[in-house]
Amino acid sequence: MSLYNLLNRRRMVREYEDRPLERDKLERVLAAALRGPSAGNSQGVSLVVVQTLENRQAIAALAGEPDWLARGYPAWLSLAPVHLILCAEPQVYRDRYAQPDKDTAEKNWPVPYWHVDAGCMLMILLLAALEEGLAAGFQGIHNLPGLADLLHIPAEVEPIGLLTLGYSQSSRKGHSANRPARAQRVHLERW
Repeated sequence: MSLYNLLNRRRMVREYEDRPLERDKLERVLAAALRGPSAGNSQGVSLVVVQTLENRQAIAALAGEPDWLARGYPAWLSLAPVHLILCAEPQVYRDRYAQPDKDTAEKNWPVPYWHVDAGCMLMILLLAALEEGLAAGFQGIHNLPGLADLLHIPAEVEPIGLLTLGYSQSSRKGHSANRPARAQRVHLERW
């Protein structure tokens, strides 16, 4: 499938079939994620793979899924067969850019490039999931207090967010039709 077809099909999914992922599909998705760009070839973005029901339910509880269910919404995190926690190690980037082959001016980044690299990994994961016939949904880390403690993520590692993987139960189309017009988002030559 072409990249453009994948991009047109990409959407966030929060309703999954109750069936596990095949190991080979998961391995291909993980391998693709590790091939993304990395500032200075720092390679400071990692994944924690969560598959056990116990851990997925614990993560769902951290995110407040029981309250969500009580309000009549369907379960999401607890039903997704795989959770991928994107993590960044800022010090890995700082150490890399302290090396003699890097210009000292490069240390004054306008944005933390570990966040850029994590965003690249996230997009690769979303597209690789589609390539494998899977669905994916993203949950920001702001709704997951206590996740680092639950998964024993070291203090120097920054969880960025959680990506769920599985087989979509929903036939709903995304909200892509509600996106602003291209002219509102693409500015030629100047704003």
